[in-house]
Amino acid sequence: MPRPATALLAAALALAAALPAAGTATASSPSGEGDTGRGGAGRHCAGITRLHVPGAEHQQADCLQELTTAGTVASGHTDRADWNGLTPAGLAVPSGVPGVQIDGYFPDDSTGNTNHGWAHDSQFVIRLPDRWNGGLVVTGSPGNREQYANDRAIGDWVLERGYAFAATDKGNTGLDFHRDGDAPGDAVAEWNERVTQLTRAARAVVAQRYHRPPSRTLATGLSNGGYLVRWQLENHPELYDGGVDWEGTLWRTEGPNLLTFLPPALRAYPRYAAGGPGAQEAHEEMTAAGFPAGTEFLWPFHHQYYWDLTQRVYREEFDPGFDGDTEAGTPFCTPGTPACDADYDYAQRPEAVKDAVEKVALTGRIGKPLITLHGTKDVLLPISESSDVYARMVRDAGRGHLFRYYRVEDGTHTDSLSDVFPDRLRPLTPCHRSAFTALEDWLGKGEQPPASRTLPRPAGAGPADLLATCPLD
Repeated sequence: MPRPATALLAAALALAAALPAAGTATASSPSGEGDTGRGGAGRHCAGITRLHVPGAEHQQADCLQELTTAGTVASGHTDRADWNGLTPAGLAVPSGVPGVQIDGYFPDDSTGNTNHGWAHDSQFVIRLPDRWNGGLVVTGSPGNREQYANDRAIGDWVLERGYAFAATDKGNTGLDFHRDGDAPGDAVAEWNERVTQLTRAARAVVAQRYHRPPSRTLATGLSNGGYLVRWQLENHPELYDGGVDWEGTLWRTEGPNLLTFLPPALRAYPRYAAGGPGAQEAHEEMTAAGFPAGTEFLWPFHHQYYWDLTQRVYREEFDPGFDGDTEAGTPFCTPGTPACDADYDYAQRPEAVKDAVEKVALTGRIGKPLITLHGTKDVLLPISESSDVYARMVRDAGRGHLFRYYRVEDGTHTDSLSDVFPDRLRPLTPCHRSAFTALEDWLGKGEQPPASRTLPRPAGAGPADLLATCPLD
């Protein structure tokens, strides 16, 4: 989903004490045994010049003493703005992971990603730790963020565990992502192509670095990144051993999807917020659209920063004709005004719109084990309109034996909000880690994960407890 402007989000979430912004990396390629490179030195990077990312138009390889954000923030090998607001402030930062980082991009004609001064989309990062456990984790960015967006939530943790890690910007970035592609739906369809492309390339690079292919390739991601996991396991299961989907976006041709549940919220919320005789009816419309009672405290923030913006930019991607020559609608328009996204009715739009969604639609026909987790207080992708539906799709497709689904009580879409409302929310990051280790045991030991269920908030657990653990059983 789109990210609000960093300064606004930081103010809203009281994240002013975050780490200093990272610099921008410059091209550098250490060469040969014993050579030194920017940010690292020594024999641990021997053979770095032999590493080649298949299909890349440009790459730079650097020998680093630290691949986690404990080092990459200072060395300029990550972009802190990319992962701002996605994790709880108290999340530990692991360290002690030396290795090789490769940054680069695949051929592309869009230019929204300005990392490294390249002004070139389809950027990627591949990290290869010296102490390798034999596995590879591949992920795509959430929202419309860039390739470093998962560095704190996912990358740090899996690198510490010994995995090689690869991430992509999905081929287009920013709030103008819908300008990419030749036809409606093409920009989102490219996301899937870029994850497939990176997975194949990263597997080859792993084999170059460690002289054998990965013994296990896992896909994981959150929000739009979770959608990518689902799509990959449905369409390219041969590339993966399994995946963990963290509150993935649901795209279905007939709905529900973003374009079916966001317009009712845009129509009803202002009447609810205004109070008066129409407030109760508006509240009922909100809950009927999927926004559950008990989440009202989250509605003002999401209305201001997410619902309107998300509806307009994704509607522009799949249905640019709705507002004619206007690009991505009119912000916070009043229902009843011409071409107002609050009045958008997906079911009544031309078949061409559904054809565009069909390009990226999910089926539930996964071909490898998948674990999905989703917070019950998600009010960007309401659980009843997204993962609950996808779980039924998987079962209806006859793939239930490959699937586990954990509904996390009091989890919401953005983990940093748990810092603002610690008495009402819990972070999903530890639940993702529990799901990931459960997938490891499922694949490596044949141990079946606990049955799909709702994970209750542990009685009496404080913020530190909730950040430290999330048992699935």
